[in-house]
This record gives sequence, C-alpha cells and structure tokens, in this order.
Amino acid sequence: QVQLVESGGGLVQAGGSLRLSCTASGRTFSSYVMGWFRQAPGKEREFVAAISRSGGSTYYADSVKGRFTISRNNLKNTVQLQMNSLKPEDTAVYYCAAGGKSYISTKQNDYNYWGQGTQVTVSS
Repeated sequence: QVQLVESGGGLVQAGGSLRLSCTASGRTFSSYVMGWFRQAPGKEREFVAAISRSGGSTYYADSVKGRFTISRNNLKNTVQLQMNSLKPEDTAVYYCAAGGKSYISTKQNDYNYWGQGTQVTVSS
C-alpha cells in the first residue's frame, strides 16, 4: 500500500513557474513508476509526465514537453514536477500516481495509487 500526498500548487501568472512535490509513504517507493496527471474543469484527466523507477527515463505529454521536468528522489520518497513557462491552459488539478508496471506508461489504468490532487491556476 502506498499513500501519496501532493503539495506546491497555487496561483501563478502566465509565464511563471511552480514546483509540485509528491511524498509517498512506505518503503517500496523505488519499485514504482511515478506519474503526474491533470484534470481541467469539464475535461477528462490526462497524462502529463512519468518517470521510471530508477529515475533514468522520463516521458512527457507533447503539451508540456520542454516546459515541465519530472524528477524523483528515491531516498526521500518524493517525486517533483517543475513547471516553467506556465500557460492558462495548464490550469487544472494535478495528481501524483504510482504504478506497478516495469515500464513508463501514459495510461491511468496502469497506475495503482493516486494522491488527492493539488490545484494549479494560471492567470492570463
């Protein structure tokens, strides 16, 4: 069982930056692929970024590539999402997720545990 708690959301102007963090409970954090997803008002939840168990591989949605960076610290059981050059269309609730697959996945069904979400609002 893994519990995930996100933090770092807030209100920022377009072009600004935010850093989201997700802290996981348990001693098996390094055995999980970690991902970030988001859900904007009236839209379905979508994939944002994911990182392999070792942190050696990452994958991004086209909409955030070059602006967002995912990283993890397996000693501290944390995963971060650095978000730069934010746009109003990045406004959403951002969710951290842990998946038991051995490969990076963009599919929500491949993630077993989810955080409660943190709100990111980008004003124009």
